[in-house]
Amino acid sequence: MSKINKGERAVSKQAGDEKKTFREQLGALKNLPKFFRLIWSTSKGMTVSNMLLRLVKASLPLALLYIGKLIIDEVIRLIDVTGDRNMTYLWALVALELGLAVLSDLTSRGITFLDSLLGDLFTNKTSITLIEHAATLDLAQFEDATFYDKLERARRQTVTRVVLMSQVLAQVQDSVTIGFLAVGLIAFNPWLILILLIAVIPSFLGETHFNERSYSLSRSWTPERRELDYLRYIGASDETAKEIKTFNLSGFLANRFKLLSDRYYNLNKSLTIRRAIWGSGLSAIGTFAYYGAYIFILFQTVAGVITVGTLTFLAGSFNNMRGLLQGIMTRFSQIAEGALYLQDLFDFLELQPQITPPANPLPVPRPIQKGFTFENVGFKYLNSEKWAVRHLSFHLRAGEKLALVGENGAGKTTLVKLLARLYEPTEGKILLDGMDLREYDLQDLRHQVGIIFQDYVRFQMTASDNIAVGQISNIADHERIQTSARKSLADPLIQRLPDGYNQVLGKRFNQGIDLSGGEWQKVALARAYMREAQLLILDEPTSALDARAEHEVFLRFSELIKGKTAVLISHRFSTVRMADRILFLEQGQLKELGSHEELLAQNGKYAELFMLQARGYL
Repeated sequence: MSKINKGERAVSKQAGDEKKTFREQLGALKNLPKFFRLIWSTSKGMTVSNMLLRLVKASLPLALLYIGKLIIDEVIRLIDVTGDRNMTYLWALVALELGLAVLSDLTSRGITFLDSLLGDLFTNKTSITLIEHAATLDLAQFEDATFYDKLERARRQTVTRVVLMSQVLAQVQDSVTIGFLAVGLIAFNPWLILILLIAVIPSFLGETHFNERSYSLSRSWTPERRELDYLRYIGASDETAKEIKTFNLSGFLANRFKLLSDRYYNLNKSLTIRRAIWGSGLSAIGTFAYYGAYIFILFQTVAGVITVGTLTFLAGSFNNMRGLLQGIMTRFSQIAEGALYLQDLFDFLELQPQITPPANPLPVPRPIQKGFTFENVGFKYLNSEKWAVRHLSFHLRAGEKLALVGENGAGKTTLVKLLARLYEPTEGKILLDGMDLREYDLQDLRHQVGIIFQDYVRFQMTASDNIAVGQISNIADHERIQTSARKSLADPLIQRLPDGYNQVLGKRFNQGIDLSGGEWQKVALARAYMREAQLLILDEPTSALDARAEHEVFLRFSELIKGKTAVLISHRFSTVRMADRILFLEQGQLKELGSHEELLAQNGKYAELFMLQARGYL
């Protein structure tokens, strides 16, 4: 079934999920204290300053309205005065109003300033927290589509939830302002407060209803939005440009993007139209209620019950309160919705890895004495019924060079990931020097394993940094970096670059220079030499090299790692024959194990494939 159909199916459940979504919205408000603890930890000083400025700002509307009332009353009094008019009091009131207006402007700018700085700091802090937490999770979790949806939603919150901070603080500020203004209205006529509630509650209920539906639509389309982002990326990327042009894929990708994006647009358009229609009608109710109250106040003024100044004060207070209450109720819905989205960030941060160190971890032996032993090891990927590897039992001796051979999908990469404890066996166990691998300190174990995969990352960084990632704690050790490059044969090509080891690799950034596949692989191999590991794993990292170049790299590798344990994966039998022993995998199970000569003598599957490949070179 296509992702588009999945999206349709998810959206079709939207109506049935609304009640649940509303409960989730209300329940999500519990995230706000945790959210503000994060903000508080970001900068206590800025948080306190922001709150104090908002309290000052909250008190100013009432003060300005009351000063305005006094000014109007004083002007009317002076009009009725015959003879000399003493305007000292009037000018004092105007000066006071001017001062309050300037103060209001300064506090607004101060709040905006602090919101901006605090928001940037919060975004940086949560982004760092997200990166650090993601690093603690298991590799298997990253290979699950559901996990990626959570990660994508959490990633969005690091940059989009900053507005939630301003909304909540504005909510508190406006509530304080309403408290001040309500005192004036209640003193005049408590019924005005009731009319005020009639004016704003319908609009609030409408906003809440449509926010529920908007959240439901957005959440159900998370996988499709990821696909849209992916299509947008591969449709205009230096990494895919060759294939896009060669296979003329631009039309296909554009049409696929258009189909998905139009589907979402039409669903969202329908929701937006209904929201606009209902919002306009409900808002009109509020407007009629406001003018009903306004007419009542006018009658009171004409009757002489209140002064013209009081009229302006009450009308201004009522209008301000109406606007503030509408803002508060609308913002409440937005805050509840924002808190729901915020839940995505907290849900991700609460994810825990399954692979964890024991309470009293053992240090990895230095040196390793016996080696690694697989005892009936099996592994299944999440949500898969098929065993990736099963019934694996063999011993990798300390200092031995073991080659893994088998067809694509035989389980070679899975095996080395189990060896590095990137995966946990579904059944069986792996021993290191007779002790279960799970008994050792996890970080220490991974520090003692150097692994270069076939799909290694081409970091858009300097050549020096690309090598240093193999042992990032030694990023400033330029001598070690160059020594590693010399061992991997990357040093000559780096020396030819315009900026040498400071040359940015890749075309993503200005002045960057891309390398050929073989050159990139030499840089990646240098990472293995950066790490003083006892176990080195090369998972087909030389596939872009020709047979002769790969043979030379592995020959040099064998010379440089004497005394260390190594696992090599390659499809070229001329290379793997250099290993002490060869383990042949078929459909995830150990088929044959022995030296090159022993396996040829067995005349089994290894010998058959070796002879087939050998004939290809004749």
